[in-house]
Amino acid sequence: MMAALLLRRDKKSTAAHLKSDLNRTDNSSGVRQLQELLDSVLNPEKPPADTEALDWCKCLIAGEEGFEEFCKTVRSYDNATLCGLVWTANFVAYRCRTCGISPCMSLCAECFNNGDHTGHDFNMFRSQAGGACDCGDSNVMRETGFCRRHRLRTGENVPSVPRDLLLMSEMVLPRFIICIIQYLRDGYTEPDTSAERDLQKVLQQLEPQITFLEELTKMGGAMRTVLTKILTNQQTFKDLSMGQEENVFAKKNYENYLSALKNSGLVSVEEKAQTGAAEPTQGSETGALGLLGAAAPSSSESNKEEDQDGQSIGQRKRVKLSSSTKDPSIMDSLKHKCFLEELLFWTIKYEFPQKMVTFLLNMLPDQDYKITFTKTFVQHYAFIMKTLMKSQESDTMSNRIVHISVQLFSNEDLARHVTEECQLLDIMVTVLLYMMESCLIKSELQDEENSRHVVVNCSEALLKNNTYWPLVSDFINILSHQSVAKKFLEDHSLLMLWMSFVSFFQGMNLNKRELSEHVEFESQTYYAAFAAELEACAQPMWGLLTHCKVKETQEYTKTVVRYCLETLQIWFDAIGFVDELAPNQVTFHLPLHRYYAMFLSKAVKCQGLDLESLLPDQEMLMRIMVHPLQIQASLSEIHSNMWVRNGLQIKGQAMTYVQSHFCNSMIDPDIFLLQVCASRLDPDYFISSVFERFKVVDLLTMASVHQNTALDGEQERPMLEGALTFLVILSSLRIHLGMADDEILRAEMVSQLCMNDRTHSSLLDLIPENPNPKSGIVPGSCSFEEMLSAVADFKAPVFELGGSMQQGMYTPKAEVWEKEFDPIMVILRTVYRRDVQSAMDRYSAFLKQSGMHTTGNPWPPYKERTPLHPCYKGLDRLLHCKTLHIVIFTLLYKIWLDHSNMSEHVLCMVLYLIELGLDNQVEEDKGDEEPCIEEHCHDSWFPGTNLLSNLHHVINYVRVRVPETAPEVKREREPPASTSAEASNFGQNVREAQVFSLVAERRRKFQEIINRSSTEASQAVRPKSSSTRWVPPGTPPQLVTEILEIHESMLSLLIKLHQKLSAKQNSLSATWLEDMDANPNRHAHGDGITAIERILTKAATRSHQSKRSIQEICGKVFPPVAPKKNSPTAKKTMDKEERRQRARERQQKLLAEFASRQKSFMETAMDVESPDTEAAMDLGASEVKESEVLYDCVICGQSGPSTEDRPTGLVVLLQASSVLGHRCKSDEAKKLPTTDEERIYPADTCGAAHDVRLALMQSFFKDSSCLQSVSIGWDGGVYVQTCGHTLHIDCHKSYMESLRNDQVMQGFSVDKGEFTCPLCRQFANSVLPCRPGRSTEVVSWHMPSNKKTSVLVKEVEDLQEQLGFFPTESNLSKEMELVIKDIKNTTQRKYMDYGKNPGSPDNDFLFMYSVARTNLELELVHRGGNLCSGGASGAAKRSCLNQLFHVLAMHMRLYSIDSAYNPWTRLTQVAPSRDNCLDDERPEVPMLFRDCPSLLIIFVLTMPQPLRKEHFICLVRMLYNLQYTQALAALSAKFSPEERQAWSTSGTLKKNAFNAEKSYEALLSHVITELSKVKTVYDVNTDEPSMLSSSVWSPQSIEYSLQQFCLPYLRLSCLLQHHLYGDNLSGCPEEEEFSGLAGCLGLLDPAPQPSNPMYSASCLDWTVSAFDLMSQWCSEVTGLADTQAEKSMTLLVQDLQWASPHLLHLPDNYNTIFQYYHKKACTACKKVPKDPALCLVCGTFVCLKGLCCKQHGICECVWHSQHCGAATGIFLLINASVIIIIRGHRFCLWGSVYLDAHGEEDRDLRRGKPLFLCVERYRVLEQQWVSHTFDHINKRWGPHYNGL
Repeated sequence: MMAALLLRRDKKSTAAHLKSDLNRTDNSSGVRQLQELLDSVLNPEKPPADTEALDWCKCLIAGEEGFEEFCKTVRSYDNATLCGLVWTANFVAYRCRTCGISPCMSLCAECFNNGDHTGHDFNMFRSQAGGACDCGDSNVMRETGFCRRHRLRTGENVPSVPRDLLLMSEMVLPRFIICIIQYLRDGYTEPDTSAERDLQKVLQQLEPQITFLEELTKMGGAMRTVLTKILTNQQTFKDLSMGQEENVFAKKNYENYLSALKNSGLVSVEEKAQTGAAEPTQGSETGALGLLGAAAPSSSESNKEEDQDGQSIGQRKRVKLSSSTKDPSIMDSLKHKCFLEELLFWTIKYEFPQKMVTFLLNMLPDQDYKITFTKTFVQHYAFIMKTLMKSQESDTMSNRIVHISVQLFSNEDLARHVTEECQLLDIMVTVLLYMMESCLIKSELQDEENSRHVVVNCSEALLKNNTYWPLVSDFINILSHQSVAKKFLEDHSLLMLWMSFVSFFQGMNLNKRELSEHVEFESQTYYAAFAAELEACAQPMWGLLTHCKVKETQEYTKTVVRYCLETLQIWFDAIGFVDELAPNQVTFHLPLHRYYAMFLSKAVKCQGLDLESLLPDQEMLMRIMVHPLQIQASLSEIHSNMWVRNGLQIKGQAMTYVQSHFCNSMIDPDIFLLQVCASRLDPDYFISSVFERFKVVDLLTMASVHQNTALDGEQERPMLEGALTFLVILSSLRIHLGMADDEILRAEMVSQLCMNDRTHSSLLDLIPENPNPKSGIVPGSCSFEEMLSAVADFKAPVFELGGSMQQGMYTPKAEVWEKEFDPIMVILRTVYRRDVQSAMDRYSAFLKQSGMHTTGNPWPPYKERTPLHPCYKGLDRLLHCKTLHIVIFTLLYKIWLDHSNMSEHVLCMVLYLIELGLDNQVEEDKGDEEPCIEEHCHDSWFPGTNLLSNLHHVINYVRVRVPETAPEVKREREPPASTSAEASNFGQNVREAQVFSLVAERRRKFQEIINRSSTEASQAVRPKSSSTRWVPPGTPPQLVTEILEIHESMLSLLIKLHQKLSAKQNSLSATWLEDMDANPNRHAHGDGITAIERILTKAATRSHQSKRSIQEICGKVFPPVAPKKNSPTAKKTMDKEERRQRARERQQKLLAEFASRQKSFMETAMDVESPDTEAAMDLGASEVKESEVLYDCVICGQSGPSTEDRPTGLVVLLQASSVLGHRCKSDEAKKLPTTDEERIYPADTCGAAHDVRLALMQSFFKDSSCLQSVSIGWDGGVYVQTCGHTLHIDCHKSYMESLRNDQVMQGFSVDKGEFTCPLCRQFANSVLPCRPGRSTEVVSWHMPSNKKTSVLVKEVEDLQEQLGFFPTESNLSKEMELVIKDIKNTTQRKYMDYGKNPGSPDNDFLFMYSVARTNLELELVHRGGNLCSGGASGAAKRSCLNQLFHVLAMHMRLYSIDSAYNPWTRLTQVAPSRDNCLDDERPEVPMLFRDCPSLLIIFVLTMPQPLRKEHFICLVRMLYNLQYTQALAALSAKFSPEERQAWSTSGTLKKNAFNAEKSYEALLSHVITELSKVKTVYDVNTDEPSMLSSSVWSPQSIEYSLQQFCLPYLRLSCLLQHHLYGDNLSGCPEEEEFSGLAGCLGLLDPAPQPSNPMYSASCLDWTVSAFDLMSQWCSEVTGLADTQAEKSMTLLVQDLQWASPHLLHLPDNYNTIFQYYHKKACTACKKVPKDPALCLVCGTFVCLKGLCCKQHGICECVWHSQHCGAATGIFLLINASVIIIIRGHRFCLWGSVYLDAHGEEDRDLRRGKPLFLCVERYRVLEQQWVSHTFDHINKRWGPHYNGL
């Protein structure tokens, strides 16, 4: 009742009334009234779209004042010290690593710009998931980085809030919030497929309500405090949540909420596949993971089971674990105690709607809220994960989750608090485990049938779509806090859980080698597998490792290592692995091995732990070694094409494994682990294992022929190379064995720079960095920069001629190449094999350049290693074990004898191993030196294990097993010569089969370790294994044992190889060692010969015995002889060498021939310039041959003249251009506006000025006359350029036909007539016919004549009278018509129709001669705006004006000028004054208003061709008189009246002098007098004092301004003369340009007296009285009606000088542009565009691709390019910092003119580093725009379909 009354009153007064009631001490009635009012207003049964309720709330909260006012008042009490601004995806924010404590710190633009970050390491970034500003939060960032506003701790001096201000809010808001919650409860339906849409609908309806809540949060601290109270108050929630008893709706609503809670997947499911529906069972019985099985599948989901890769899932049943994990309560049901908890619950249920997320985050600056909210979030964590797994939109949802969690968990205090109070770590690990358990399958590794191991299935959506990343990223985030990580490391049960989580990834994505046919379906699951191992296993590992850096944390490391070993043992048992691997399988994923390796490495490196204490027994080590070793062998197999049938993806895996983002979490730990095993296991066993794994055991035999059961012939060599390279890497890599961090960084950097020059950013990207940004070297920190400057030189960005833009690059310093280039590191780090080659090529280029090694190809240099950490000393034993020495000896022998499958690389690696052995000696125990016990059968090869002593040990006989067909067998029939003394010593060796079998060795060693106690067993095994070779069952045993006589030692083989390589018999003299001592350094770089010499020298210096042997061997000179055989192999090698030499010579010859051909082609290509230059040879009349101009057709290759029937044409590109129209008066470029105050005014451009002039004329004078008085084409004129190549027009047609049928994707449109020149591939779109003609005509054309000017004037007049002849119809004339049509189609109609009646002949006439004008003017611009430079400029090379003039002239002859109106008569005769035409007809344009260059072009084009030069000169002279008079008139208008008077009088006196007609004073005074006859002409200007009136005009200044006025005309005439008659343009200094041009045109005597200053008047040449003619011209102006005087005056004062065209002047710092424009609203649609762009020609702001601004189906950029640049547009894309060019229907990405401090572009602002203008690049862009060469220089064009 009461409420109804209140509702009727207006809201404001009600609010005021209630407020005063509530403020009384007894406020019960007020409370009651308010509650009743709210009951009726906030009735959840009303549709939420009804905004009445919202308006009531606003009013009630605000009380009597308006809501806006109320907001202001509340804001004044804001006590917040944090910014807390929340943003959503795509917002531009900043991150400063210098100020950040947490890596996730971010700032809004305002706080960033108001803080001081100069010199910091910051970047701008586009937020992916959204975020919030951390300014003011000292937990996340250092206080020095706070902005001015948040540094002041504003909270301290804010007055406290008056109680009544927020009283109403406290009463009204709880009701408002429960109302929202009730809507949410009501609207929620369980996700069947149908109901999915409705959730969105509910949210849309609630938009205004949630927005209102958001507004409240933005009112500042005071309001947030109230909201926090309401949201976290448990009592209020209890009272309101269930609704009152009698309210049926509320009850139903509450039940809806309870059922939603129950359905949140908190029940267990037996196998998913059994039934579609879930049967609820008791959670407690099945244990937590049973509960976890509860991602209750609705029927829709179980059908989805057969996923995309149905094949694999079909066969592999999912596995469910029923182990009981930690704490079932984690997954138990949720109980909500306050609004906040239920709000979060619905936020999750509705899959994190953006508005709700923003509201919840906006509240975070309130500390109480932050803590409660974080706890609530943790409490809902399991539920979030379930919702995420079911979500269709998991990507969006992931982003929103992280948006919230990163705000909560980046704060260490908060994270620690929640860890302690809410078991955050337990929850996270359990949730992750549960998540992965939903997609486990049985592992097929090793023993497929009996395997008990389960792994994740990489083809499940969960892994394929990275659905797990939000949870993993939260986990990594909290582990970055030391206090939390320590808790984790101390909690053993958690660690155990985590290890079982990691073991789910151990052995995932198993590859099985396809042996028969190619795999049908290449699965791409490996992406998912690598991502999962990196993100879910490696990154948490790096996070933990950062906290294990000091001695105090030893215990943690020990614990982790212990659990790793336990879990590994469990894994070995589960897959049933004893000692032999299942064949043809490999998995790249061994996270358990890698955890173990990395913690071992840290323990030794940082914590001073002893390695022994952390290692397991030998047997376990042997097992641990097998899988990583298998990966190394498989890498080799993959590169040897043994896995080719598995498709490309297996190569992808091999590359990803070593790729920079993965290598330090994958290959590096693997190799380190193998190094640890190698240093602790028996070296013979290890070496045997390696060669067996690499399947090259059979190859290691002395025999020349062998059988290999495992490999094909062509795979043997790469596998052997792989095995040896692996051994070299294993024994020389020191990354985890004692290198300091700085050294590692340096080595990584050098290896990347040696492969290729790198940009700064790619280098940052390529240097592996522990993925956790807090660890060691953060890229971008000082050490990186310091190191970079130490090892590399910066190459500044240059612009290459091909148009490709170079970035700033870093290239290795010379001393780096010399001392630090490490090929082994390069091999380890290359993803593509070609990079190794690239590094070697660069290395040899350096050596050649510095003269260190000039002949042949250098070998990879040998690099000394840093010493090993004492713990790993055992690794050197690898290099000193007999097995390796036998292998080395065998390989040296085989290489020497050229056995098959040996290569330079094999030798190189063998030598590397020898040298490593010499450099890393093992300290031997003295006891070992007695002769070995007889039973060691293979020991008879070498007496000991030391490489140094084994080097000179001679081996005489070797017993080998060979196939019966082998050559060794045939010659074995003679008994070995056992007579020699040596042989008798070694007699027993021959008796002992000196056989070497690696496999037998390995078996023996393995058994020895297993049966340590029973030594007799091992002795029993030994003789057997050595005599009978282990043969795989089923191979045909046709092997015979033979004995080879060898008599070599390693040293002798090395010396023989030296001879072989240097192709000299005695390449080493007996005394060479003595010579060597003199120069120890010369061996650092070189080829194999140098390497051998270096090894021999080292051996000699380290052992006297070796030195003696070397001298002895060098003393005996012997040819390389195969054992007991006249060696055909040696002969073969000689032949081979000779053949190679011959082939090389042939190749040189061919190449030289090709080069000379190419050179001559280039020369001709350069010379085919516009043929007029050929015609312009200085042909004296005497030596004229009757020859025509010959043209080469670049298609058919024939040479001949152009004829009427078969015309030849020039390849040309026609394009419309507005470059001329964009010129301004001033030479300064206009500035791009970057504030609202700055503007660009387009009115002062050349195009605008000409338009105004023409429009003005048309308003007074006769249209046809106007159209001959000016030129158009300043905007949208047609520019013609050529590459200078010619072709027959019929050849061109067939060429176009072939292009049309060519289906290849071309960058141009053949239908539009576009093509590329067949010779130079330059872009073109038309062919300009060349006029047939004899060169003799040209000569007679040139001959100077001495006729008087008056005669010539008459002749010109007669020529003009001749009627236009219509050319006979011929192929040539047809082609010319077609070109005219092309020219007209090039530009838009609006640039052609300037007349009153479009399409009239007058219009056409104007357009045609303006084409000539445009091309002349543009050439002038290209020459720098004047002709001072002379000669043919670059632009002139491309000029085809001569041909163009002929085509235009032919077309123009069709129009004859009516003789009555012929301007020529008015130029040269004083006509009797005609009655000025009839009244209705407008007058003609006065001569003084006409444009002289236009008249000149009209005359030349309309007179019969060819025009004699004398007539041309005559035209120029007569028009010069007019131009000069115009100059005088314009000048006189600038004078003040007094000056006019003075000049007029002084000049009158000179009128009677004899040369008065050539005296400027007389003429000037005459003009002034004539024009003063009508007052109005000069009166116009009096009110605005002239600019120059302050300074007095001196004769010099007058002369200067007259010359400046006439110069444009003279330049144009001169250029025209150059093109028509081939006259050379002589250069001259700028101050003499006028006299130079006048002389060139014959207006002056060529030799002016240097003493006199040049007077422009002396060029005049009058045929009739000057004064009469001038009076006539002036009277035409004065005769105009008075009204027009004012206008006519502006026509008289024209300004002909324009500065050269410029693009806009851009600010230095890109940020200036970005900050102003990226948020700027588009002028057309008033929205902020998604892709804003700027026109760099005129500064217009446009939407790229914006549909909002489309006109006629054309997007705004294309539309603008047509209007501003006649289809050429240059746009800067604000959000990408790149420039795109639009040219007609195509566009291309040009690149960026803004580069960062390292000279690099930042396309799309991905790195967000500060960018600065690169002036050179901008100049190049402007240059390409002005010279119209975009089409030629930029290669990557594509069609834009009007969509830009």
